[in-house]
Amino acid sequence: MGVREHMAKIWQKTPIHLGQSELFLTIKITALAAAVITLFSQDLTIIFADALQSEATSHILAIPFIFVYLIYRKRKILRAVVPLENKNQPKEIRYLPATSGLLLSATAILLYWYGSYTFTPLEYHIFAMPIFLAGLILILFNSQTLRQLAFPIAFLMFLTPPPSDILFAIGATLAVVSAEASNAIANLMGIPSMLTSEYGNPTIIVTRPDGSTIPFTVDVACSGIYSLIGFLIFAVLIAYIIRDKPWKKLAIITAGVLLTYSLNILRITIILMLGYYYGQDLALQVFHLLGGWMLIFLGTIALLTISEKILKAQILPKTEQSCTKCNPQPQFNQEFCPSCGRLLKPHAITLNRIDAAKIASITVTVILLLSLQTPVFALTQAYPIVVTSSPSGQKASTNILPQIPDYTLAFLYRDTKFEIRAKQDMSLVYSYTPINKSKQPVWVAIEIASTRSSLHQWEACLIKYPISKGYNPRVAQIELKDIQLTENPPIIGRFFAFQYVNNNETQAVLYWYEKTTFTINQTLQQKYVKISLITYPENVDDLKSIESQMVTLAKPIVNYWQPLKTWSQMAMLISQNGIKLVAANSLVLISIVSLYALEIRKQKKANANAYHKLSKINRQIIDAVRETEKSTTPTLDNIVDTYQKITQKPVDGNKLLQELIELEKITIIKSHIVNRQDQPIQIWKSYLRTANSF
Repeated sequence: MGVREHMAKIWQKTPIHLGQSELFLTIKITALAAAVITLFSQDLTIIFADALQSEATSHILAIPFIFVYLIYRKRKILRAVVPLENKNQPKEIRYLPATSGLLLSATAILLYWYGSYTFTPLEYHIFAMPIFLAGLILILFNSQTLRQLAFPIAFLMFLTPPPSDILFAIGATLAVVSAEASNAIANLMGIPSMLTSEYGNPTIIVTRPDGSTIPFTVDVACSGIYSLIGFLIFAVLIAYIIRDKPWKKLAIITAGVLLTYSLNILRITIILMLGYYYGQDLALQVFHLLGGWMLIFLGTIALLTISEKILKAQILPKTEQSCTKCNPQPQFNQEFCPSCGRLLKPHAITLNRIDAAKIASITVTVILLLSLQTPVFALTQAYPIVVTSSPSGQKASTNILPQIPDYTLAFLYRDTKFEIRAKQDMSLVYSYTPINKSKQPVWVAIEIASTRSSLHQWEACLIKYPISKGYNPRVAQIELKDIQLTENPPIIGRFFAFQYVNNNETQAVLYWYEKTTFTINQTLQQKYVKISLITYPENVDDLKSIESQMVTLAKPIVNYWQPLKTWSQMAMLISQNGIKLVAANSLVLISIVSLYALEIRKQKKANANAYHKLSKINRQIIDAVRETEKSTTPTLDNIVDTYQKITQKPVDGNKLLQELIELEKITIIKSHIVNRQDQPIQIWKSYLRTANSF
């Protein structure tokens, strides 16, 4: 009986019910996706709402589509590795992957809760999501599945909003260099222009033929930083999917960054030309036409061309020579091709009692976590804001803030110019004037926006942003620290004291964020709010008392806004000690991984000792596998060829397959499913420690 007939016989004994397998796989995937989306739903809602309205995070909209595409590309290899089990593993390490998954999931949840107790909770939450997903994959599936999904899961890190200080630093540098380069190119083309600065932003002033001048300010939004972030995502994707050498992948990413930067300089230069010849209106229309997504589209097309024509990178997989034993269709009912190793019929996917228990446990855990879940921002119910117009300007009602004893509350003005520039719905300024003249008057700025990204941090705008542009900031930082304003729910404020360089005037700000439900046009709408208490101490020595005064005012304001959701004592305890718990949990996880590596090494060493006790034929088979690994893909036919070269004798493929199966039972040989251009390939590997191995 030949190899084909033998495998056909094996196949008949182990039928695969494809419909049942797909049903079980769907149940597992649904449980996994539902757990992740449900637990992180409020965070995902925030970042995608921001992405729809903010150019700084618009690239996030592409992440789900790219993630689905990456999963689709790997569908065949995933279908092959998902059913794999660890039955032949030693008992000491058989359950370590699932245990590691449990610890990973716990680490993610602890990191989530700890982040909720900080001033920047959203960043912690989104960072924890891929870790949680990786943990669930280990629990529901196996380590091979996680290995194949490592890149798509890591790609989800792009969902994390870029830190404002880093964004300002890179954007400011790009703005300066882009302005200098575009101005130089315009001068070479005969366009009279000069480079100056306006409010810290590089500004190109173009003198038109009629003598009029047009200023073009290149700020962070015009620097190309947003296009660069979005295009970097596509450059990483292209580098990942090409079928070529690592140095070409790195070259593609580098070329992508330089290409985006060059395209932005070209865009600014074109705008200067249009402004010079046709006026400012047409130039601004072209600016919006050649916005971020247009640059990303043009850059992607150009990068694909460069990759294929210059770097000679293989973007599409090569058409492999047809295997005579399995192409175009297998001529017999076989599980894998003995020649090329292509997996033709993956194992059945089962759903046993342990799997059902895992899914039930995950469901119960998520429900429990939702009952304890901490909000990204404190949810409050705000009092309605009534804005009326009068000959002296707009006036807003004062009932949005509490009346505080020994202070007189008054509305000062609405900053409509700032609203337009910062893309906010409303920016109102109030004042608390103390009856006791020994205390400082306190101004209250209430900024309301539909997206979180429209509410900037004070220290980022006043210090980090100018420094990132290469300019000295107009203020010098005196103190910066976080202050807890309420215990439950914990609302964290940030105290920022600084001094103006030109006149030594001192200013102190205490601000915090909330997510608030407003009644607008008789409908309930949730908005993001930044509340800032502002004072001007007479000298630096008064900062301690000023801080105490501002905290005293802030607490009744927070309570007046009626927090809708308090935390349980367990959530409070975990959040307060979150970083310690994360560290302890990570230490246990590292210990388990180290134990796994040591057990693998121990097993390989034991196999090396057992190797010398085997029969000559078995040693020759193992030698054939090891030699095949060194020179080519260790498929069944390739191992047969190597064995015949070693022994100088013909060998029956059926017998060799049986011997491989027997050696696999004692873990000295292992069958593996490997990824070759996202296709599952069945191979064999030796599993014993040599002098040069770990």
